[in-house]
Amino acid sequence: MDSLKNAKDVNGKPIHAMMMIITLLVGTFTTVLNQTILSTAYPTLMNTFNISTSTVQWLTTGFMLVNGIMIPVTAFLVNKVPTKILYLFAMSTFLIGTIVAYVAGNFGVLLTGRLIQAVGVGVTMPLLQNIMLTIFPPDKRGAAMGVAGIAIGVAPAIGPTLSGWVIDQFGWRMLFGMIIPVAALVLISSFFFMANVLPDRNPKLDVLSLIESTIGFGALLYGFSEVGDKGWGSPIVYGSIILGVLVIALFTHRQLNLDQPFLELRVFKTKIFTLSSILGSIANMAMVGAEMVIPMYLQIIHGKTALESGLTLLPGAIMMALMSPVTGNIFDRIGAKRLAQLGLFLLAIATVPYAFVTANTPSIYITMLYMVRMFGISMTMMPLTTNGMNALPQNMIAHGTAVNNTVRQIASSIATAIMISVLSDVTNASKPAKALLTSDPLAYKHAFFNATLNGYHAAFWFAIGFSTLGWLLAFFLNQKTGSVEVDLKADAKKEAAK
Repeated sequence: MDSLKNAKDVNGKPIHAMMMIITLLVGTFTTVLNQTILSTAYPTLMNTFNISTSTVQWLTTGFMLVNGIMIPVTAFLVNKVPTKILYLFAMSTFLIGTIVAYVAGNFGVLLTGRLIQAVGVGVTMPLLQNIMLTIFPPDKRGAAMGVAGIAIGVAPAIGPTLSGWVIDQFGWRMLFGMIIPVAALVLISSFFFMANVLPDRNPKLDVLSLIESTIGFGALLYGFSEVGDKGWGSPIVYGSIILGVLVIALFTHRQLNLDQPFLELRVFKTKIFTLSSILGSIANMAMVGAEMVIPMYLQIIHGKTALESGLTLLPGAIMMALMSPVTGNIFDRIGAKRLAQLGLFLLAIATVPYAFVTANTPSIYITMLYMVRMFGISMTMMPLTTNGMNALPQNMIAHGTAVNNTVRQIASSIATAIMISVLSDVTNASKPAKALLTSDPLAYKHAFFNATLNGYHAAFWFAIGFSTLGWLLAFFLNQKTGSVEVDLKADAKKEAAK
């Protein structure tokens, strides 16, 4: 952190860099935590507001939709709005949304609060990455992004566990009530310690690009989010996905032909960035998919409560929190290639035993495997993000961050949709005929139980498949840590030597 002692804002004035980073980390952790904090609260909320499963699901679906839409928009805002003002806007919006959700007297108000929260979250996460990548030199970014990984990666992982405990002890309102004072403190701290460290380039807003981005990414994310509830054959599902793909194609064509694009997609011309983004998305897919399927297995097959299933996965979240800064430091020394190879190998190997779980598989076995998987993810996700950003010039960092996060969000939605679909389809294909329920209820129960297990096995085989693909792709990564800035300095030295 010595590189921060002389940190300055865009006007050359000294800043409290360490306090600014602490403010950013606490704020981002608090906001990103909300992605998963309601996952174990659904039954309680369904009873409280007398709503169905498909209705309560909108608390997550709507949140992720708005969050996903805001991430590309943030690339424009980062270049248009001064850093301090943008962060104050994001945290104020998040705090207002949290208060609205806390005082909600009906489901409509609660959902409104969640959507307002999501606007703030969609800004804070990419803004944290942009600031870290700007104020740290390229050879220190691994360690910096490793610390950022604690907020971005660990917060969603502990959400279900924290949620289960809070609901049991205090009720659902406290899920929002406990966040209000923390968000308020972060907002107050931001007034004193946030600084304008990202240069303003004052781009012009292309309204058509904004509309295409909102409709395209919104429709695509919505379509995949509805697969688990409605299935692939639903017109709403495939209609939304097709609409999203078509509008994103129009959006892409427009961005590539604008002098000042809303979102600079030319970052994909950089091979290292593209491959790093793909591999980082695969690691995120593996994390999100497991966080969804494993608790279902523990609750349905083992009969555990939501809190117990969350506690089973908590050591894995702690493992990631501990290892993210360590792997970030290692990245600064040896680069991403060997880290990603080992991390994705551990991820794939530790997923294989899940494809053979039974009703008698010990919970400690599930926990230990999950810890190994999270160890592997800590070696890949943030180091690969840093590796991709280091391949871009400084003026492309905001766009690279937005593109990387958008790809990761879409990939996670696709992985979740496919895993749920595979689980459901295999279970339905394997379940016994209903006639057996009348003739031999005990045999029907046993056969249906085995069919459910077959569904989980198939879902985990899918996870093994894309984890293995990621491991193979990791062999094509660049060997060195490398960055545009470092390479330019090296070239300048060579020219001077001549």
